Amino acid sequence: MKIVDIRATTVTMPLEAPLRHSNGAHWGRFVRTVVEVEADNGLIGLGEMGGGGQSAEAAVTGLKPYLVGHDPARTEALRWMLANPTASLYNNRTQLLAAIEFACLDLQGRELGVPVHELLGGKVRDRVEFASYLFFRHPADDGTGEIRTAEQLVEHARALVDEHGFRVHKLKGGVFPPDYERECFRALAEAFPGHRVRFDPNGAFSVEEAIRFARGIEDLDNDYLEDPTWGLNGMRRVRQNTPIPLATNTVVVNFEQLAANVLDPAVDVILLDTTFWGGIRPCIKAAGVCETFQLGVAVHSSGELGIQLATMLHLGAVVPNLAFAADAHYHHLRDDIIVGGKLSYDGGTIAVPEAPGLGVELDRDKLAEYAELFRELGPYPYDRDPARPDWYPLLPNTDWADPS
Repeated sequence: MKIVDIRATTVTMPLEAPLRHSNGAHWGRFVRTVVEVEADNGLIGLGEMGGGGQSAEAAVTGLKPYLVGHDPARTEALRWMLANPTASLYNNRTQLLAAIEFACLDLQGRELGVPVHELLGGKVRDRVEFASYLFFRHPADDGTGEIRTAEQLVEHARALVDEHGFRVHKLKGGVFPPDYERECFRALAEAFPGHRVRFDPNGAFSVEEAIRFARGIEDLDNDYLEDPTWGLNGMRRVRQNTPIPLATNTVVVNFEQLAANVLDPAVDVILLDTTFWGGIRPCIKAAGVCETFQLGVAVHSSGELGIQLATMLHLGAVVPNLAFAADAHYHHLRDDIIVGGKLSYDGGTIAVPEAPGLGVELDRDKLAEYAELFRELGPYPYDRDPARPDWYPLLPNTDWADPS
């Protein structure tokens, strides 16, 4: 095969309600860019990346001079073509590389008639378990969906357990004062005995606040405490003062940082994101390093639609040392751009696709519908909260939203 064309289409996908986090909010929708890589045999491989709108589309199509005529099976050459570490100091293309890698793996699988996990060493599990991934939420436009109190949080989690069968619950914090969020988190854990929990304030706490918070939840059945503070040394200081394992998707997101963490441990669990790390293959490589040095791994979510979710499923299928449930924002989506609509959960798990390639097909009517919605609504600033227009976050943060 040879690549003959590349296309990008930005869509916006409605959420059940706006999701709040330590840096701002997702304003009731995700903005994602769908990438299509066409080969000379007529096959089209699918990729996906976060946000960007017209700039993302221009960045993707700007790669045509690199990609046209390239064999999509040469994914290692692709890494050096697009994301040479020295050149990337000037033109960081890690997320672009990821979207192209997804599409090239999809093309290879379609050409050979096998699922992507067969190209990556073969699956060791048929289904991947997911955590419920809970957020404090603003109400939607119709007034529904708000999560501000412990009671609302537990009610929402119970509905998700009933519908999807989750047995692990992650709460995104860093929005309200730490003491308030700790009580909400404790209420969540106590409402589901026998389930496991994890908390993530996106690095918003000072080291001292993070230690204090950790000591207030040490009796719970924690998988880990994710990014309680910012920076490897800050995480190292917290780790020295709590028995709870620490996890990150912010301060170990490349191999140099992974090496630093192996040499002087600050983090116990590395959260592998197929976008942040530059594709599925780098995540598998990183998982192998973690296996060698006995670090835990989990699958991170960066706000996926069905195409990237498929990459997460193929990753989860082939990594033997995946000992934790994966994260996914997926259950917050109102719809998807793949044929058949959203993939379904069963017992808190999603089946690994078995069709050729990534195993999902693009629904072109849905793609057109949500591309038009993006043109109507435009992008939104990830690092702003629509309810606090003059606020912006500091690290560590001390200016919390009012839970009342």
